[in-house]
Amino acid sequence: MSTVQAGMAAGSESKLQLVHKHIRAFPDFPKKGVLFRDICPILKDAAALTAVIDLFEEHVRISHQQVDLIVGLDARGFLFGPLLAQRLGVGFVLIRKKGKLPGATVSVSYDLEYGKAEAEVQEDAVAAGQKVLIIDDLLATGGTLYAACELMRKQQAEVLGCMVVIELRELNGIDKVKPHSVFSLVQY
Repeated sequence: MSTVQAGMAAGSESKLQLVHKHIRAFPDFPKKGVLFRDICPILKDAAALTAVIDLFEEHVRISHQQVDLIVGLDARGFLFGPLLAQRLGVGFVLIRKKGKLPGATVSVSYDLEYGKAEAEVQEDAVAAGQKVLIIDDLLATGGTLYAACELMRKQQAEVLGCMVVIELRELNGIDKVKPHSVFSLVQY
């Protein structure tokens, strides 16, 4: 490892520590037995938010040199996705809950921990063959990320991978998203 690479690795490690330090845990929210991981402290701390975007940008520049669009999931993917897209000089696309987007849309239904839901994207948001990265704040059971991948498949886009701030490993959500890779900053 060169001195420059070692410096970058050390910088990445300190950024990861900063991000980890800004994630709060709330027991029994939204229901008893759930340990909720809260990213709000990241958002209110400029250095922590910058660290998240720096780490995502570093990952994309190393692993996905050719990306056309960042696709963000409703609603917290909207917090990180546009910042990353701007840094990369690419566009940003919204995936929303059904009924929230104007114009013609494509939708997919999926299972949640507590029922069913539908996600949609505007029909003209992604062109066939475009290379996309999907971003959200959290990977739990994988239902929402799976739905996003399915929407991109319907649009004939190429999903390069998924990115999340937090992955809850014990819920095995990564299995639902396969064969797509998931890059997570913090794992619990």
